Amino acid sequence: MGTFEVDSPMPPTNDKEIALEEDDDELSPIEQVRLTVSNTDDPTLPVWTFRMWVLGLLSCALLSFLNQFFSYRTEPVIITQITVQIASLPIGQFMATALPRTKFSLPGFGSRQFSLNPGPFNIKEHVLITIFASAGCAFGNGPAYAVYILDIIKAFYHRNITFVAAWLLIITTQVLGYGWAGILRKYVVEPAHMWWPSTLVQISLFRALHDKEDRGMTRGKFFFIVFICSFCWYAVPGYLFPTLTSISWVCWIFKNSVTAQQIGSGMQGLGLGAFALDWAAVSSFLFSPLISPFFAIVNVFFGYFMIIYLVMPIAYWGFDMYGASKFPIFSSQLYSTNGQQYNITGIVNNNFELDIPSYNQEGQVHLSMFFAITYGFGFATVAATLSHVAFFYGPEIYQRYRQAYKGKVDIHTRLMRRYPDIPQWWFYLLLVLCLAVALVLCIAMESQVQMPWWGLLFGSALAFSFTLPISIISATTNQTPGLNIITEYLMGIIYPGRPIANVCFKVYGYMSMAQAVSFLNDFKLGHYMKIPPRSMFLVQFLGTMIAGTINVAVAWWLLDSIPNICNVDVLPPNSPWTCPSDRVFFDASVIWGLVGPKRIFGSEGVYGALNWFFLAGALGPILVWLLHKTFPKQSWIPLINLPVILGATAMMPPATAMNYNVWIVVGTIFNFFIFRYRKQWWKRYNYVLSAGLDAGVAFMGVLIYFTLTMENKSINWWGTEGEHCPLAACPTAKGIVVDGCPVY
Repeated sequence: MGTFEVDSPMPPTNDKEIALEEDDDELSPIEQVRLTVSNTDDPTLPVWTFRMWVLGLLSCALLSFLNQFFSYRTEPVIITQITVQIASLPIGQFMATALPRTKFSLPGFGSRQFSLNPGPFNIKEHVLITIFASAGCAFGNGPAYAVYILDIIKAFYHRNITFVAAWLLIITTQVLGYGWAGILRKYVVEPAHMWWPSTLVQISLFRALHDKEDRGMTRGKFFFIVFICSFCWYAVPGYLFPTLTSISWVCWIFKNSVTAQQIGSGMQGLGLGAFALDWAAVSSFLFSPLISPFFAIVNVFFGYFMIIYLVMPIAYWGFDMYGASKFPIFSSQLYSTNGQQYNITGIVNNNFELDIPSYNQEGQVHLSMFFAITYGFGFATVAATLSHVAFFYGPEIYQRYRQAYKGKVDIHTRLMRRYPDIPQWWFYLLLVLCLAVALVLCIAMESQVQMPWWGLLFGSALAFSFTLPISIISATTNQTPGLNIITEYLMGIIYPGRPIANVCFKVYGYMSMAQAVSFLNDFKLGHYMKIPPRSMFLVQFLGTMIAGTINVAVAWWLLDSIPNICNVDVLPPNSPWTCPSDRVFFDASVIWGLVGPKRIFGSEGVYGALNWFFLAGALGPILVWLLHKTFPKQSWIPLINLPVILGATAMMPPATAMNYNVWIVVGTIFNFFIFRYRKQWWKRYNYVLSAGLDAGVAFMGVLIYFTLTMENKSINWWGTEGEHCPLAACPTAKGIVVDGCPVY
């Protein structure tokens, strides 16, 4: 009563159908699930309510707009679903108090009555609002991944793509994986042994937020205080004193030393001692450290320290590998042999393909030392992830898959069977329609996307074939191997010289799989929280469509309204619109698509030796596993997680050493010291603090843009001139001439 339901549960016949926890055989076999997830369900709670629609649509639109808007800035602000999860609670409770409870009828529904306010704001509405908000986000957080293709076409290659083609590209890549994900639900959602560890964090927070708070500092009050403080403070690093975004004090002491500034710069160097007083710098690329467990922070720290402070100095200053001293030590840009920026537009012909004579004249593409090392460790991480999971979790995964195949179900699956399931033809229809639209895009608009129809089918088949094994890995180990490097490499070899075809193949072959895994992860969350399946599907589908549309609209608006956006060579020195992630995506399109892996990582290229990282990455976990088997009593050996260590700096670039410095420090303070010595405070306020900081920065950032940036109102003084490390981007090789740099 009083709801807009799409799937009402069958009426309960006895109490055992609602709560079966007394039957030990039906309890979850996973201890963490037994400790976290409730074994009861209240099927009378309304979910398809006016409140859910209003807050869900508003949250989805706002999250999509803000994340897309901030993705172009030097320090992006990422508004996570936890922000929505916390912020929507007091609003929903207020609506439950303020909205009228009057019942009314609608034409076509007979005698059924509805109400804008069916009662207290409940946890199931809250879950749907959160899923609604994050359904269309890449990896559950950032904007749609395919928007990068629109960005590089317009901002870097300076070519045209129609709005319709861009919209179809983004929507199809976001939705395509949903079709086969729905078909695979019975293998990786319903079985008890497929437990999806990441969902337990959200469930813990949902349950904590819905506990009654009658006195003291409630979570709602705390969120509001943090939000106001964060909102006010961000005006300082966001406009009045931007140097606080990267405080590189080493550069201030050694004003004339290239080497010292390379070591001390937090934005363009190794970041020794660099820090920030800006929450956007803390959470921009690695997400909030407050929600990262301490063991993950420790693994990231060891990998970061090894790569930045051991490997990099040896490679750059010790051996001058690949002529590293001709180029900046830390940069995502591409260079020619003489140390100048590579003239990429000069090697692209009128058909948007590689101009071979121009390329031969321009010469080979060179990378900065750190960018080259990043690719090497990226190769190692891919291989290490597969071998690590195979040796450490292989028997467990196989055993759990067999148990799942045998059909054993737990109490949660039994409770969910009380709700009407989603017809399989919904998923088949979605898959066929989405694939058909994508084929039309590739055939009718091939001149804009470059990818032939067979590339779409190959990429989709690749993504589909990996979805089940990667879902099983994610559902049992909380590790989700990516396909981005594999897809780039494959298409670069098969179809070289076409940059947009390469990134389109990567998006269809990688993101459709990632979206499928995200879809299944959300379905498991709904499974544990006892959300009717059809409501889950409709919210995910609508959220994805709305978010994708807003993403492309905001991107189109900014690309057309901000002069020289993403072009760091033309932008004013302190412009925030430097598009760091888009720059990395663009460089990847040049490396893998335009020039091709054969000319860079093959026998013709400079960096062929980096392919050995694949082998080293594959063998590393095997050695750790053998060490563990040899010394089984040493409990610290299994804690060596090489995929995490080797992939610690995977976000660099666009992330910088400064981002990692502050992320590690803040994460250690809250998830070790406060968690250990003030556990009750941490349990009550930690996630709320993270959400409040995110929300305050986001809203002040938008306010600054619309009131000051758009009006070209700026201030100029020492504190607005960046981090004051101009020499950090200089080469150190003899005879290399770069503007603003000393000549050796």
